[in-house]
Amino acid sequence: MSTNSSDKVVHLDEVIVAMLPFHDFSHLNQLFVLARFIASHNIRVHFLCLADRNQDLKLRIQGGLCASNIHFHDLLVPSSLDAGNDLPSIVIFIKKLVEPIRRSCIDISTNAKRLVIIHDSIMMEHIRDVHSLIPNVESYMFHAISAFARYSMLRQSIDHLVDDDHEKMIKQMHDEFPLLESCCGPYAAALVRKEHEWKLNSGEIMNSCREVESKYLNLLAHTKDKQYWAIGPLHMLLESRDSSNMTKHECLEFLDKQDVNSVIFVSFGTTTTLTQEQVNELTLGLEQSNHNFIWVLRQADKKMETENFEENDEKIELPKGFEERVEGRGLVVKNWAPQLEILGHTSTGGFLSHCGWNSCLESISMGVPLAAWPINYDQPFNAVFVTNLLKIATSVRSWARREELVTASTIEKAVNKLMGTTEGIEMRQRAVELSNQIKNSVSRGGAARKEIESFISCIIK
Repeated sequence: MSTNSSDKVVHLDEVIVAMLPFHDFSHLNQLFVLARFIASHNIRVHFLCLADRNQDLKLRIQGGLCASNIHFHDLLVPSSLDAGNDLPSIVIFIKKLVEPIRRSCIDISTNAKRLVIIHDSIMMEHIRDVHSLIPNVESYMFHAISAFARYSMLRQSIDHLVDDDHEKMIKQMHDEFPLLESCCGPYAAALVRKEHEWKLNSGEIMNSCREVESKYLNLLAHTKDKQYWAIGPLHMLLESRDSSNMTKHECLEFLDKQDVNSVIFVSFGTTTTLTQEQVNELTLGLEQSNHNFIWVLRQADKKMETENFEENDEKIELPKGFEERVEGRGLVVKNWAPQLEILGHTSTGGFLSHCGWNSCLESISMGVPLAAWPINYDQPFNAVFVTNLLKIATSVRSWARREELVTASTIEKAVNKLMGTTEGIEMRQRAVELSNQIKNSVSRGGAARKEIESFISCIIK
């Protein structure tokens, strides 16, 4: 007598990958690119993030070849949680995500013989219970910062790390070398130590490449007995662009009218809002430099952890008549701008940047030197790296003077040095050399391409 048990057989994927980003765009953008690259290898990927963020990301892959392999899980945050009043709001907020993430991972794991979790280092505690509840799981920790910043932070958090060259540089810089607490706050060292001591992951990955950070990637690898993969620059993994907009952005139209290497691009990323006083000084500095520029002047993205999704009502104003006086040689953009395309345009000759790692990598990969103006977090370490070690940047102001207003004359001097001196030309030449090395490495058969493919092979083994 036949039975219908065969009708109940459920097909299980050999491997499903769950991506767990930190919700800040500077972090999740990197893991989303990695998610798309993994999905392009016919691997099912589940992206666990806040609903607002997922909605933005979905628009990027409409019609893309890997779209059917990416599944979005909207994390619903409990309205209240007693997490202690002495903790920063961001810590309280991400604690609220532990239970939704645990439930999602358990649900996803029922459809696979093995679940691979790739999580931002900030989110490691969110998968602790997952490892004890799911037998077929392995995880990989993703670092969204540079290897240099990671090593510098580790050195200030644990005792036994010593590298002679690194120690010599710190001694030469005296109080200008960043201290972890001054960049990231009083809880940073404890977090760095916890990440270093974490035992549950099967390996660690970084958005970097050996052409740029070989020394520090090797130093990090020697601190642990697990494999480190350098899988970047992530933005170069995908052959197609995110944007499906067929009209050319005004920035690119502006650049088309300028001479080669004549424009400095000015942007402080998605987490920085300059004060009105600082905007006034930057305005005057750019005007007095007499160099062409594109300036992305926008407020920082709203902070999800505040649970207040209203935009800041305080508006930053440009000095009266400024845009008219610089018409034709300067363009101010007050919303999103296509940063990669701007940096890749032949007219762009420099980048005045906050030195977020995404921006640094994009600038390096496009052969564009920087004027380094770090604001917080890992940015001061990145500024040291591109200025003192790679020698493809000039410093706008030292970290030791971070509390001071950056004056118009200081800005004018930095812009002129980058855009109008022999020293600036030499920085650009070094940046172009690095760019060529990176492009060769990420091409088919190149070292960086082989490294990311080795990571893919590892997770599907």
